[in-house]
Amino acid sequence: MSLGDGTHTFTYEKEVLKKPPHHYLKVSLVFENEGTKLDSVELKQLMISGLRSLYGEVGAALTFDLLKYDEDTLVSILRVSSRGLVKLWSSLTLLGFYQEQACAFRVLQVSPFLLALSGNSRELQLD
Repeated sequence: MSLGDGTHTFTYEKEVLKKPPHHYLKVSLVFENEGTKLDSVELKQLMISGLRSLYGEVGAALTFDLLKYDEDTLVSILRVSSRGLVKLWSSLTLLGFYQEQACAFRVLQVSPFLLALSGNSRELQLD
């Protein structure tokens, strides 16, 4: 594209991202005893133990990041490589106990875009 004076030329490229490098999960941890609390280190250790029990040491080596964690609501946002999404998701789903207390992870949202987890259209209330 020329500006008219012939001195400047701009080119535009369109890039399509076919496989996103990461996926983001918004997960909630629910305990049978509602008063149970975990800090972020305990939560990540619980998730790693779930990976280890389902996929062994190779699964426990899967890298994922705990980006945000609310200790009051037990809701967290995780980032995992797209290749490891199924492993992490399945291991969280199958976790059933923490220190001999029944618990369950609920996957609330999954997206290749972090911004998509900032809102939930299912919870949207219009005035």
